[in-house]
Amino acid sequence: MSRVSVPCHVKGTVALQVGDVRTSQGRPGVLVIDVTFPSVAPFELQEIMFKNYYTAFLSIRVRQHTSTHTPAKWVTCLRDYCLMPDPHSEEGAQEYVSLFKHQMLCDMARVLELRLILRQPSPLWLSFTVEELQIYQQGPKSPSMTFPKWLSHPVPCDQSAPLIEGLPEPSRVSSEVQQMWALTEMIRASHTSTRIGRFDVDGCYDLNLLSYT
Repeated sequence: MSRVSVPCHVKGTVALQVGDVRTSQGRPGVLVIDVTFPSVAPFELQEIMFKNYYTAFLSIRVRQHTSTHTPAKWVTCLRDYCLMPDPHSEEGAQEYVSLFKHQMLCDMARVLELRLILRQPSPLWLSFTVEELQIYQQGPKSPSMTFPKWLSHPVPCDQSAPLIEGLPEPSRVSSEVQQMWALTEMIRASHTSTRIGRFDVDGCYDLNLLSYT
């Protein structure tokens, strides 16, 4: 399936503080990133791709266009998706990730805005985020190709093709060719390899024949 990149604007991260903000123990454990599409009409999202940077869990909310008289609403389409199996180790910390619409909890049509909610409960990492964010929608469908009738409806193997007018039947031609081949083999077998001289009769010359030469 073809896909097309959707131009987007990624806003700055907003940190939600965890712990006492008046002490050094307080650190941002949750980041919020809003993604808008100012130059694109509501579209159907096909894929989200990014490079992780020490984010352990990801949730995504989508704002969808409903109707003219109803304000757009936010819906959670991905909840606590695990990016790092162990938040305290390096595994998955800097991997490329692709999320497809069939993995989402809701329909991804008529998308207006996305909100990425990043969580990192481990105190080992000084910062975390997602990088190289790309949003894709479905590309234009390929034009349907028409095939000739004889190609789209082939003749079955057990059904003989129609004969062309003026040409003999293949079975008759095959039979006659076999007969000609048999006659050729019979003539070849009966043909002598002994050279007969012009005036040689039983190894002698006939004087009457010689007198006419």
